[in-house]
Amino acid sequence: MIESRATSAALSRLRESMAGRHLSAAFITNPVSIAYLTGFHANPHERLMALAVGSREVTLVVPAIEQEKATHRAPGAKVVAWRDGEDAYGLVASVLGSQTEIGVEKDHITLSAAEMLASRTGASELVDVGAEIRKLRLVKTEDEIALLAKAAAITGAVAKKVMSALRRGQTETEVAMAIGAAIAELGGGMAFPPLVQSGPNSALPHLEPSNRELADGDFLLLDFGASCGGYKADTTRMAFIGDPTPRHEEIHRVVLEAHDAAIAAVRPGVTAGAIDAAARRVIEAAGYGAQFFHRVGHGLGLDGHEDPSLDPGSELILEPGMVFTIEPGIYIEGFGGVRIEDDIVVRPDGHEVLVMSDPHLLRVR
Repeated sequence: MIESRATSAALSRLRESMAGRHLSAAFITNPVSIAYLTGFHANPHERLMALAVGSREVTLVVPAIEQEKATHRAPGAKVVAWRDGEDAYGLVASVLGSQTEIGVEKDHITLSAAEMLASRTGASELVDVGAEIRKLRLVKTEDEIALLAKAAAITGAVAKKVMSALRRGQTETEVAMAIGAAIAELGGGMAFPPLVQSGPNSALPHLEPSNRELADGDFLLLDFGASCGGYKADTTRMAFIGDPTPRHEEIHRVVLEAHDAAIAAVRPGVTAGAIDAAARRVIEAAGYGAQFFHRVGHGLGLDGHEDPSLDPGSELILEPGMVFTIEPGIYIEGFGGVRIEDDIVVRPDGHEVLVMSDPHLLRVR
């Protein structure tokens, strides 16, 4: 997790934003936002966990099972805990007091939680501060980039280890398990469940691994990432079982050219949409525009998918410190698909590629 000085700076910026909107209190419920603002990360599951941010005090409300960990990992916050069976919102009300308006993350808080919060505090309006928190996370500090770089280094090493051991007859599930084992062996956490897709399955971008066996004539798509200190890397690499046909080679070549064109366009001052367009032009010129049906990339950080989103036509201006994927793809139903993905940091003089593994098509003989 990022150092306390970074979390303190983030809290200060959030308070400045709240003051500009005349908000004296915020009730933050997204565990990732809490981790970003305090350094404490936990999954409360069905239990209430929240960060109450006031003008002077920050209070972390946690289930009792998380109290000790929170006390050690969120040194800048007062920690209060509730036990199962107790009135969690009674504790929240005692922390927040009576309020007219409270800042919340509307894209996370449930309707029932919002109603309970309003009834217990007397707030007549819940004001969305989610956009401000996402904006704070948009540009990474060097501490955050260092953790992303470590996660990317582990991810690249895993790619080399797993891909060198590929063989005919393995199932997609077996390869996915090998990816998870390699991530753990190399000291990382799993950023997300690996995707392993072979043959026609590779044309379905989010299909989970199955018991399908790798066979001659298959594209094999591996999409996975390691995490370090809560920060997540993400890569997609391609292999081919046996000898690819000219059509297979062409599709991979076009995607790799689109991938390289998009990365080459990354620099401060250009729009996110321009990066997408750089990849899309290559794929459309080759006649596969209809088979590239997603954005060219998404942001990385404490979430595997966060801002910035590199959507077609996006007017978001890239700034140094933004971190995101570049991952163009071509997907042909019943035939197979190709996606090639790397992680990029915008730098003052251009960009830096974080994942260092071979993007070329590996032949599994």
